[in-house]
Order: sequence, then C-alpha cells, then structure tokens
Amino acid sequence: MTTLVPNMEFAHLASDEDIATVVAALTAKGMAAEVFENRAETRSRVLDLLPEGAEAYTALSKTLELLGLQEEINATSRYIPLRSQVDKLGREGRMSRAGRKLLASPEYVIGSVHAITHQGQVLIASGSGSQLAGYAFGASHVIWVVGAQKIVRNVDEGLRRIWEYSYPLENERMQTRYGMDSFPAKILLVEKEMPGRISVLLVKEALGF
Repeated sequence: MTTLVPNMEFAHLASDEDIATVVAALTAKGMAAEVFENRAETRSRVLDLLPEGAEAYTALSKTLELLGLQEEINATSRYIPLRSQVDKLGREGRMSRAGRKLLASPEYVIGSVHAITHQGQVLIASGSGSQLAGYAFGASHVIWVVGAQKIVRNVDEGLRRIWEYSYPLENERMQTRYGMDSFPAKILLVEKEMPGRISVLLVKEALGF
C-alpha cells in the first residue's frame, strides 16, 4: 500500500477576512453561504435546513462523522434516510442501474468539499464519483459543511490541496478502514449555481480533509 505525507500548509484555518471574501464570492455565484463559530452551531443549522420527511442522502464525509450528522440523519424517523438503503445494496448493488439512480438523484444530499477559492469556486474529489452526480445536478438540494481550513486562493491551489493534503489523509483512512488505497479519480469544479439549490455552511474550525 502507498504511504503519503500530507502537506500541512493546507491545514491552517483561514482568517475572518478570507472567510468574508469567500462568503461574498459564493453568494455572487448563486450559492447561499453562512458562517458558524463551531460545529455545534453548524450541526443545528444542517438539521434546520432539512424539513421533516425529507429524503436525505449523507455522502461519506469525515466532516459529517465529526459532527455526528451521519448517525443523526440516518438513525431518525424524522427523515427518509437513503444511506441505509444504499448500504444494503452492497458494492454490486450500488453499481446497478437502480443503485446509480438512488445515489444520483436524492432530494437532499449532505456532505463536504475539499477546497473553496477566494473567487467562490468549489472543488470536490472522489474515488468513485458516487456523490458527484448529486452535487452537480441530480439532487434537488445540496448542503455542504466546510471547515475554514479548506479555503484557498485559487483553483490551482485547490488542486494542490486535494493532491497534497486531502488525498494522503483519505488514503490513510481507506487503508486503516478497508485495507486498500484511495485515489482522487474524479474532481468536480463548481463555478456557479442557480440560487436556492446549494447551501454552504462554513465553520471556523478545522473539520475533515
């Protein structure tokens, strides 16, 4: 298995000034952006954004794990959790036509991203791409929870962050949990969105990769 060392340059929290710059840029590009002081406030806001009875899919995300949102959303009767349905399919089932449709078009998808630029561009990497279809178009509503260490100056720096920081940490996680390497095979760049679809919750804490 491959051993990679993360570049800790990308672990530092952004300044309040940089966060304000990103909020303005995201808003101008049609994405609702809010800032929270800590993970407790953010967790509460995510649950507020999910109406009772909503069909909700939680993408695999270290950030959601840290906030306890995977368990909260998938173990409650308040929502219709799709994660449990997806998990029951197994790998072969997820790759079937029915499995792909389930993953690609939930009512709500909740997850995180790997970088947001000062210009309001969002980058997400994935090994399989299973969450990217929902993020790009399939989901009616997208909620991203993003630690302030993920703010970068531009797309080039965002790509560096994926390859030099997120990838090594995700690779280590995959090796520990599943005994296999990871690889950012697919990278989505979101430049703009129609207003009302994407919500970005920025947290002034280091969360996820």
